[in-house]
Formats: sequence, structure tokens, C-alpha cells
Amino acid sequence: MEKNENIEMITGDPKKAINKLSAPIIASMFLIFANSIIDSIWVAGLGAEPLAALGYTTPLFLIMVGFGNGLGAGGNSVISRYIGAEDKHSANNAAIHNLILSAVASIIITILFTVFLKPLLILMGATSVIDYAMEYGLIIFAWTFGLLMPPIVGGAFRAEGDIKRATIPIAIAAIINMILDPIFIYTFNMGIAGAAWATALGPFISLLVMFYWIFVKKDTYLSYNRKDFHNDLKMYKDILVVGIPASLEQLVLSVLTIFVNYMLTIVSGPMAVAVYTAGWRIVNIGMLPAIGVGTAAISVAGVAFGSRKYENLRVTARYAVKVALIASIIVCIILYVFANQIAFIFSYSESSADLAPSIASFLQIMCMFILYVPFGASAGNVFQGVGKGTISFVLTTFREFILVLIFAYLLGFVFNMGETGIYYGMLLGGGIGSLICYACIELYINRLIRSRDQQNEAKSSI
Repeated sequence: MEKNENIEMITGDPKKAINKLSAPIIASMFLIFANSIIDSIWVAGLGAEPLAALGYTTPLFLIMVGFGNGLGAGGNSVISRYIGAEDKHSANNAAIHNLILSAVASIIITILFTVFLKPLLILMGATSVIDYAMEYGLIIFAWTFGLLMPPIVGGAFRAEGDIKRATIPIAIAAIINMILDPIFIYTFNMGIAGAAWATALGPFISLLVMFYWIFVKKDTYLSYNRKDFHNDLKMYKDILVVGIPASLEQLVLSVLTIFVNYMLTIVSGPMAVAVYTAGWRIVNIGMLPAIGVGTAAISVAGVAFGSRKYENLRVTARYAVKVALIASIIVCIILYVFANQIAFIFSYSESSADLAPSIASFLQIMCMFILYVPFGASAGNVFQGVGKGTISFVLTTFREFILVLIFAYLLGFVFNMGETGIYYGMLLGGGIGSLICYACIELYINRLIRSRDQQNEAKSSI
């Protein structure tokens, strides 16, 4: 299999590969969340009700984006394993299958979300702000293909180690959104609909850039030519075995957000949802170093697994946790110290000024959540890299939904601690679950190494 600089990097030292891959991934993820933060900042100027509407729509938006990221992880896993096994033809074929799946998924999700958007929003408790939520949501989900496909195509770029092409389009989308948000919302007086149009148009243009590289310039390592494609149902299955569980992980997180929004609505009303919406987006940014390092681990783990270098798999898991934890501690300290200043960006208008103290208090509590993410994220992504997406999904569901939700309900309602109790419950459940997840990946890798060594011993004794 011919190699280029990117392939040599991804198949070499796991630590160097993670270092080189993770920084651009973190930057691209920061830009993705920056789009969300920018929307919140500009929408906050419209008042608390539009901001709360954004909060009710966000879980559904994240489900869509999460499905794209999930399929991207599935394609990444399959392609990187073929690259590790030095089978470029199958890697090309997998990349084309991945692209086809992204187009089909875009059509299905567009239909489902546009048809059932209003009932879902009402079910989530958004009745008091339903007009704002529908105005924003219908535009977003009409442009599903532009929002869903870039992370899927980007997964193929990451699998071949071409991190620049996985990152540049996201930067383009972020810059376009930054420029268009104030123009559409205030200059054109489009309100919350302007925020939706700005969010949708940026990724669409970035997708066109990706297609230019693949189909016009044709200088990617992976080939998308017709001669490289032969329809293989097993390959679709291999991508979905990782992609669907990875997508469902985001669904679990989004459903958790829906439940948290609902609980907050009961104990404190829509204003608590507005606080949670603003504050949780900042916490999500704080999680990016850990998530970015974990995402880099998918490619590195896939290559190690494909080449049966299981010691490299162990190095990948442990090094990912180490690097992510150091970065997470730094971010946690920054959020705690500058909570008041950060809260101000979501409460700069007269209509939302009352939110500032509550957002600052939220940040000083929930910044601790960031410290648990390296363990759970790294473990889950390594499982995805080796093709065990179902295990990753089960562990994420157990950690982020069952444990977090149970403890949030217990402290918030059973122990009558209200809004603060919900937040402390999320911390407790997330912490316990993340440590359990990391213990599982260590046990799995140890089992792989023992099984391989036993097979080698059996062969040598024949």
C-alpha cells in the first residue's frame, strides 16, 4: 500500500499521532461550538424567551449533528482499520459507502424532523415559546444535508490522517456564521430566524468545498472514483455497527438535556432553562480538549487494531486520558475563576441582565463536570475505533443517562435540593460512570493482548 506523510503519521507512534491529530480536531470542534455560542449571544439580545426557545431546540439540533458525527466515527473506524491492515482498495470502497450513507441519512432526518418538530417541542415543554422555537427549528432542519454531511466526510479525512481538510471547512462555516448572525438578526431584522439561516448556510458552503477536493481536484489519499466502488452490504453494516451506536450516544445526551430542561422547568420555570442553555454551552466548550483527544484516538485505535498492535491500543487509551485530563484541569480552573465575566456575554442586554448571577453560579458548579470527561470519552472512542460501537453506546447510556439522570432526580426532587440539586446530581452520576467506562477499556485491551499471545504460543508449539 502506497503511503504519504499523513498515512505514515497515523500508522506510527500512537502518542505522536494523537498529538498531531488532536489539536486541529479540538480547534474544529471549538469552531462548531462557537457557532452555537454565537447564536446564543446574539439571540440573547432579543430577550430571555428567544434564548429559552433556542434551549428547547438545541437537543434536537444536537441529535442531528450527533448522527452525522456518529456516521463519521463509523466511517473513520472502518477506513482506519483497512488502512492499518494495508488494504487501500477496501479503504476507498468504505469511504464511498460512507458518503452514500450520509446522503440517505440526510433525506430521512429532514423528513422526520420537519414533520414531527412541533409535537416534539411541545412534549419537551416549549409551549410558552413554541412560536420562536418553530421559527428557528424549521429552517435548521430544512438544511439537514448541509449540517449532517460535513462531519461524515470529515471522518474519512481523519481516517487517512488528513486533518487539515477535516478542519478547514469547519473554520469556513464558523466564519460565515459569525459574519451573517448580526446581519441577519438585526440589520435585516429577521430575529431568531436570522440566527437559523446563518447557522445553516455556513456548513452548506463548507460541504461544497469538501466536494471540490473529492470530485474536482481529486488529490485526496482515498479515491472516490466509480471504479473503486462495488456495492457491499457488509461494508454498510460495518460502518453502521459503529455509526449507529455512536449516533445514539448523542441521542442519549440530547434526551438527557430534554429531561434536565423538563426538571428545571418544574422546579424553576423557563428562566432556569435559559440559564442552563447558556451555561451548558460554555461547559461543552470546556469539554472540547477531552472530546478532541478522544476523537483523535478513534483513528489511532483503528489502525492499531487493524495491524494487531494491541500494545499501541493500550498506549492510545492511556495517553489520551493523560493529555485530556491535564487540559481539562486547566479549563476547569479558568471557568471557575472567570465565571462572572463569562456569564456577562449571555446577559449583556437589559432583558436578559437578570440571568448573569445564575449563569455564573452554574458555571462554578458544573465546571467540575469537565474533569470526568477524559475517562469516559477516551474509553468510548477507543471502543469505537476497534469496531465495538455497541459497547461504547451501552457505557455512555449507563453513564450519561441512567446514572446522571437518577442522581439528578434524587438530589433535585427526593432530597428537595431543587435546581442546585439537579446540577450536583449530574456531577455525581457523571463522575462514577466515567471511571467505570475507563476500567472497561483497560479490561478489554488486556483481554485482547492475552488472547493474541495465547494464539501465538499455540502456533509456535505446533
